[in-house]
Amino acid sequence: MTSRLERITQAASAPALELTAGMSVVFFANADLGANGFSTGMARLKPGVCLPYHTHECGESITVLQGHCEVSVEGRIYALAPYDSIHVPAGSPHGMKSLEQAGDLLTHVAFSSPTVTRQFVETEFTSRDLRDAALSGGSEALVRFSKAEEYELSANALFRDLFAKRLGSKGICGGYGRFSPGASLPCHTHLYDESITIVEGMATCLVAGRRYSLTGCDTALVPKGHPHRFINESDKPMAMVWVYAGDEPERVIVDNAICSGRG
Repeated sequence: MTSRLERITQAASAPALELTAGMSVVFFANADLGANGFSTGMARLKPGVCLPYHTHECGESITVLQGHCEVSVEGRIYALAPYDSIHVPAGSPHGMKSLEQAGDLLTHVAFSSPTVTRQFVETEFTSRDLRDAALSGGSEALVRFSKAEEYELSANALFRDLFAKRLGSKGICGGYGRFSPGASLPCHTHLYDESITIVEGMATCLVAGRRYSLTGCDTALVPKGHPHRFINESDKPMAMVWVYAGDEPERVIVDNAICSGRG
């Protein structure tokens, strides 16, 4: 088993990095926080704020958590609603604009590198409105939440994959899971680091006998090889956005007693 320990980030108290006026990012996983192979975080944009065109040396997946936005990739413009997700390959110039008039726009971001750099670009692109398109002909990959296949990973735990190699991403995969009251996943391990952000309700996280309560976009960074599980012990639904530092989801089921510290 890896010698690294899990790390819990409480979103409400995590330090925020301002990228431009009215936009900030909080990181949940990256090299500085002990992650291998990826970075995750949450971007917050004030109403009407625009993040100019920029590039990364790694791929990025953007998933809307709250509000509506436009994401532009080399002039191709997409309108995203909650839990829609778009993957932008390394080196592709892209920008984002909040379409909100009152509240903040929140997006979950995931990168296929533990170290994220950003280079703003001045290139002008011809705009092409693809807000209702499923396919663009470009290298980016868009998944509409309403059209993503839903599957039951465990009893009353419903999941949708939002980005993965088969959906157009590279080096990271992730999605959305919603747990009814009392639902849980069995104790399991992964071959990759995983980041799990609680986007609705309250979750109990067990990692090799250690117990945490997460809510309000609190995030668990679980290193590869650590047995862990999530349980909804509340009387209301719970939901998460999860990300692996790998191309496709995988998991190895182990005895639940190991997660509870009795194995």
